[in-house]
This record gives sequence, structure tokens and C-alpha cells, in this order.
Amino acid sequence: MPASPTAVPGARSADRYLSADGARLRYRDEGDGPPVVLVHGWTLDLEMWDPQVDALRSAFRLVRLDRRGHGQSGGVPAPGHDALDLAALCRHLGLARVALLGMSQGARGVLGFVAADPARVSCVVLDGVPDFDVDPGAEDDVPIAHYRSLARAAGIDAFRRAWAAHPLMRLRTTDPHRRALLQAMIDRYPARDLLQAAVNQEPSAGADPFETFRVPALLINGECDLPRRLEAAARLGRRLPAAEHALVPDAGHLPNLDNPGHYEALCRAFLTRHATVATSS
Repeated sequence: MPASPTAVPGARSADRYLSADGARLRYRDEGDGPPVVLVHGWTLDLEMWDPQVDALRSAFRLVRLDRRGHGQSGGVPAPGHDALDLAALCRHLGLARVALLGMSQGARGVLGFVAADPARVSCVVLDGVPDFDVDPGAEDDVPIAHYRSLARAAGIDAFRRAWAAHPLMRLRTTDPHRRALLQAMIDRYPARDLLQAAVNQEPSAGADPFETFRVPALLINGECDLPRRLEAAARLGRRLPAAEHALVPDAGHLPNLDNPGHYEALCRAFLTRHATVATSS
């Protein structure tokens, strides 16, 4: 089975790739300890987790990927396919049991993975979840149809400027490095889901039987997240049997960038209690 990389202070893992159902997916694998798979939101990529990897890699094995059609991964974004890609990544790395952290749209794939293979999941962290009563191709609070028209009529850069100004992408922090990190991710988003004629939305592996999930779950929001996101987390928390909810102070929809210290403390405490080590032979 693949060995976990050694945690070297200040070192950055090299990009690695795997092929999954017609797409070449970029991932990184670093740190030591119970494995945690980090799943980013729409238009972002694995580099959003840089602050958390620096803070947590001495205690956990952190595996993060560019979701299909994001960052340097190939393919077209398809939220319904994310659970299958996560399963392929776990098989590739020989991970028999993992914790998962899903941010915003990425939470859909995380919960799809739990529905398909709950025995493989020790616990989940769900950050800024969407409204699960809304179609995954039309996230609540995100005017996808408008952005598709804008990208096709005025170009990708026009879409990127509009999206960077959306409340979900506005940072409260004034830290120039974190602000530059966010802008760089938006600037390199390929936007294939907006430019192609039709997006293939494969169904998630399993439905959404949240009331049957027994894995411990931590729901996180920035305290200044949009009201609909706060309401969505509260509703999901009532459906999940083993859920707790925490707010990150002085943070919006991207609390891991707005207030990374508090965010990491919440994750560390929860993962220390619930994440376990198990690998397949």
C-alpha cells in the first residue's frame, strides 16, 4: 500500500495525478496520521487548503484534490460525479477508512461518498453547505444561468470578475497573501461548465438519506456567511443524527481563509476525537 509522505516543516508536496473515468485529476498527499480528504468548492482548487495543510500536517495525513474540471484537473465539473472520483482516489491510495472535509459544493460529493460507502468514513466536516433541496447544477445563491450567459457573451474574464465580487467570494480578512490566493484560484478556473453546451450531471452514488447517516459530522459556517447558507447548515444538522454546528467568528463563506486559526482549531479538535487510521492491504 502507498506510504504516507513524511511531514517536513515548510515543505510542499509535489502535484500527483490519477486517471478517473476519463479525467486526469490532480491531487497532493502530505502529512502523517489519520487520513483526511479535503474537497474544495466551486471555482476553487486544492490550493485553498494551503493554510490548513501547514497547520495540520503534523497530526493528520492530508489528501486534497482538484475536483473534476477545476484547477489543473481535466474533465467538466459534475458535482454528481464527485463521490465516484473520491472513491477512485481512495482506491488509488489504498485508504480503507478516511475522514472527509467538504466545502460548499464539495460537500455534495462528500455526502454522496458517505451514502455509497459509510463503512469507509470515520467522520465528516461540512463547511458552508449548499441547500440540498436545490439541484446541484444550480447552487442556491449562485446565478449559474447568468454566469453562463456572461461567460459566453463577454468571455471568461468577465465571468471571473463578476464571480469575484459575489458575496460568497468576498473575504473579510485583509491579509494580502490569502486574498491573492483566492484571486489566483478564480483566475485559473477553466469554467468548462459555463462554456460547453450541456453539462453531464451524473447522479451521486446513492441518494441523500441523511437521517440514516451514523458518522459524526461537524458543520461549520463563518458567522457572516449568507443567511441561506446558515439556514441550510441548520436544516442539514437537524437531519444528520450525529451532527454538531460551529461558527467561525469574523468570517464569511470562506472561513478557512478569513480566520484560519479558529477554523483549524475546530477541525483539529473534531478530527482528533473522531478520525481513525485504517488502510487496505
